[in-house]
Amino acid sequence: MGEGFPFLDIVLFAMVAAFIILRLRGVLGRRPGNGRPHYDALSRRQQGDENVITLPDRAQDSPEESDQEYEAEEEAVVGVGLRDIRAADNQFSPDEFLQGARAAYEMIVTAYAVADDAVLQQLLSDEVYENFAGAIQERISMGHTLETTLLAIRSADIVEARLAGDTAEVTVKFVSDVINVTREEDGTVVSGDPDMAQDVTDFWTFARNARSSDPNWQLVETRSPQ
Repeated sequence: MGEGFPFLDIVLFAMVAAFIILRLRGVLGRRPGNGRPHYDALSRRQQGDENVITLPDRAQDSPEESDQEYEAEEEAVVGVGLRDIRAADNQFSPDEFLQGARAAYEMIVTAYAVADDAVLQQLLSDEVYENFAGAIQERISMGHTLETTLLAIRSADIVEARLAGDTAEVTVKFVSDVINVTREEDGTVVSGDPDMAQDVTDFWTFARNARSSDPNWQLVETRSPQ
């Protein structure tokens, strides 16, 4: 019996040491904030954690709480813009708009690839049309052809909306699966892979006079994620 106590002491010391090591690993090995940065659809720039100073008597929000608050704020801003547009045009429906935006996206992407001038002129503003037409002419002058296959539009979401005077502007974030292949005249592939789809994200802004009887929207701006 007397020889059992030293062994018991050793076991207890080992348990205490293991507990202390686990506590140290829990504190020293913890990373401050692994939240993925949220895309800023209203072009506000987010600062990194290293530039944030916690004020006295004010608890700093966790990354998850900050993301949720930002998303709620973003949705509120978009909601205000959509209500303003609806006030100017009581026929405006976000759901119907998105259906039309999806159709326009597919038509414009296809028309750009095959250089369909008539479709582009109808759906694009003058400035955007000039940019598209310039890129098409450059492609043709180099003897290249563009093959575009839009496999799927995985999502289309309104991320910005505002009424500027009588002009309604709505920005849609498109996420799509696209195969883009540029070829030489002899069929040689210059860029792209005919067997591999690309994950493409675009932000397209459509506009129209909200008080006009013309229901058609035009593409007035395109941009990619920052």
